Amino acid sequence: MVDAKGAGAGLWAAAHLGTPMALRVAATLRVADHIAAGTGTAPELAKACGADADALDRLLRYLAVRGYFSREDDGRYGLTPLGEPLRDDHPDGMRAQLDLETALGRAELAFVQLLHSVRTGEAGYPLQFGRSFWEDLVADPARKSSFDSSMSALVPARSPAVIGGYDWASLGTLVDVGGGDGSLLIALLRAYPQLRGTVVDQPMTARAARQALEEAGLDDRGDAVPGDFFEPLPAGAGGYVLSWILHNWNDDAACRILRRCAEAAGAHGRVLVIEKTGPDGRSPHTGMDLRMLTFIGGKERGLAELDGLAGEAGLRVVAVHPAGVLSITELAAA
Repeated sequence: MVDAKGAGAGLWAAAHLGTPMALRVAATLRVADHIAAGTGTAPELAKACGADADALDRLLRYLAVRGYFSREDDGRYGLTPLGEPLRDDHPDGMRAQLDLETALGRAELAFVQLLHSVRTGEAGYPLQFGRSFWEDLVADPARKSSFDSSMSALVPARSPAVIGGYDWASLGTLVDVGGGDGSLLIALLRAYPQLRGTVVDQPMTARAARQALEEAGLDDRGDAVPGDFFEPLPAGAGGYVLSWILHNWNDDAACRILRRCAEAAGAHGRVLVIEKTGPDGRSPHTGMDLRMLTFIGGKERGLAELDGLAGEAGLRVVAVHPAGVLSITELAAA
């Protein structure tokens, strides 16, 4: 057993898997929510969580020593400021991200296959779970729903900068390629009454987007159709937006997606790539980059890399529009 001391102690603290997994189990079992509701002892919490009382007590003792929970002499647990974000209603939204039964929480387990990914350049997820991340979503509607919800949850914070970062009305019509449940398109249609738009996504997701557009009262200007961005896209729109899409794919697949957009946009349309390219356009988020590699074999890219892919797809960079932490890279036919 390891008992790291001295210079090795810090390295061991950063490297061992106990704490991250303990936090994820606590998040999955919603321990913080039960404590916040007044449930305090390990037996009470175990009953509420559907867990073994002794094992849960040992987990919570471990996390209490590390400051995430408090433990009284009578065995009652409480929340500390460090553990507050484990509540489901916390504004940071971390609990769902850590939940091992959600799509993204489950995907984090693929990091145990990081060695495979670094040796091969391929995703570790299929090695861990027997099928790709995308196939795994299709196989489990609840997991797919959790993924769509996590993606749409990002839109309120990011959409104001995206809405203001480009003259979307100038496009007339917009196709949101891989647009999920329609959250971004809805925000754009609300901001630009002249704009019309269509979401293209997998059948189940397209149905959800169509329903969301109807509920938003925007189905007179917005629609959603089933489709695949590796296949021909609806042609003739003024713009084709790829919002947080390309980083999900390796260079070959990303180029194929761009080529389909270029075909549909033709000589006069625009292709708009919304990604995190880093504050200087050259330094994307390294943590997300490793996630993309390990989960799905994707890649975070700077502007130079996007420019290279665009050239291979028959496109050229017209302009780069800042949009908060994101960039809107505007492409047109070469």
